[in-house]
Amino acid sequence: MLEDKGMPRGGANAKQPAVGRPRSVESKQAILAATWQLLQQCSVRKLSIEAIAREAGVGKTTIYRWWPSKATVVIDAFLAQVEASLPFPQTETTAAESLALQMQQVVKIMSGDVGRIVAQIIAEGQCDSDALKSFCDRFLAPRRDAARQILLQGIESGEFTPDLDPDLAMDILYGPIYYRLLVQHLPLDQAFTIALPHQAIAGLLKL
Repeated sequence: MLEDKGMPRGGANAKQPAVGRPRSVESKQAILAATWQLLQQCSVRKLSIEAIAREAGVGKTTIYRWWPSKATVVIDAFLAQVEASLPFPQTETTAAESLALQMQQVVKIMSGDVGRIVAQIIAEGQCDSDALKSFCDRFLAPRRDAARQILLQGIESGEFTPDLDPDLAMDILYGPIYYRLLVQHLPLDQAFTIALPHQAIAGLLKL
């Protein structure tokens, strides 16, 4: 008797391939979610791969399949939560006003859990240059690129001084935020949120 080639082996009751997201994608998302959850309870330094694996319900080898170190897992979990944060406001305002609004958003976000984790990632990066480079390339660089475009628009429109160095200007604008975040000598409070943009941007304006 000839085999019916139109029928899968095992007949009509044969098990069909599962439809949906691959198991690896689900595991990866579970690991990132577990990492972020644990970061609400402990510091990056105290967090362990074992704790992440236990919280995510996976083995340690599964984590190391995608990430070479704890710091890289933390950075991915961090970016998954905040990547869409800190955009430049889409307004018809001047370059100075756009920068001021965005700087206020940065101060507000950095004053909470996000800022705490950023400070800890930077601290871990002092002993893990690859992790620090990843954080700078993936989190800081895109935001500096956006700020650079606003600064260049301000130069082109005559709002800012024509010899303005965009990279130095960004350090002047955002450096005080990270200084307070890391050194904690003074708070990232409402008074700072209002005063910093006003005083820092004033030095960029064309007289």
